Amino acid sequence: MVKTFADLYQEVRSELLETEGPEGAARIARELVCAATGQTKADLLAGREAVVDSRAVHRLRDFVVRAREGEPLAYIIGEWDFCGMTLSVTRDVLIPRDDTMAVTELAMKKAMFLEQNPRVLDLCAGSGCIGLAVAHKVKDARVTLGEVSPEAIRVAKKNIADQKLSGRVSCIQLDVRQPAAKFLGTFDLIVSNPPYVTTGEYERLDPSVRDYEPRMALDGGADGLDFYRAIVKNFTSALKPGGFLCFEFGLGQQEAVCAILEQGGYEVCQLRDDNQGITRAVIAQHTGR
Repeated sequence: MVKTFADLYQEVRSELLETEGPEGAARIARELVCAATGQTKADLLAGREAVVDSRAVHRLRDFVVRAREGEPLAYIIGEWDFCGMTLSVTRDVLIPRDDTMAVTELAMKKAMFLEQNPRVLDLCAGSGCIGLAVAHKVKDARVTLGEVSPEAIRVAKKNIADQKLSGRVSCIQLDVRQPAAKFLGTFDLIVSNPPYVTTGEYERLDPSVRDYEPRMALDGGADGLDFYRAIVKNFTSALKPGGFLCFEFGLGQQEAVCAILEQGGYEVCQLRDDNQGITRAVIAQHTGR
């Protein structure tokens, strides 16, 4: 049976209404139809009655099945928008979220006021969203994305190339649980969104997160703080004297993260809330103590 863009949109929207509600169903239907057909939203509006080829229809049916099973939209369409960029995402990396804008904005603001050609290190970089956002905002910044997962590194390198930032952004394999290698040199700013969900909380996460997003990017150990301790211990040596360390953290973790920083010789400069009013990020300066 011949299907038009309008037909497909209405069918998908109807199938998703029960689980997503009217607004969510409409949004997801538009995204899925665009991804399956390779058209933009503007194309769909302009050509609602255009006939869709059978291969695209079959692709869309697969996408709808995956959506109804609970797979996040970003993984189905293979990309997600963050800080004005469209980034590739796979199940090897976390989906960039609005929560992460708090630490990203702290890092961007600090990088703007560092000396010329600042060096920035994004640890536990995943898709590279934070480091790439800093490189977009600060045109003379030299950014290194550090990530332990080879699969995530492939995603980050694709995003570097897609954003046309290969001249100023690189990606290397780094394990923050090991001492920083001397070849890295020193950085003006280190920023990280490390794993911070406790092992117990991980088992209770929403299935759309627990069953699809990489555990190694979420599970921060018994108290959720293993990676903060590791970064302060192992990567403070990679900061220039007076350099800055910027962290994202989970709900209610600010006091514990600030204590780890202070015990490691840092002075907390600023905490920042996300757009829901939840304190999500901190920037601290190493005092050399």
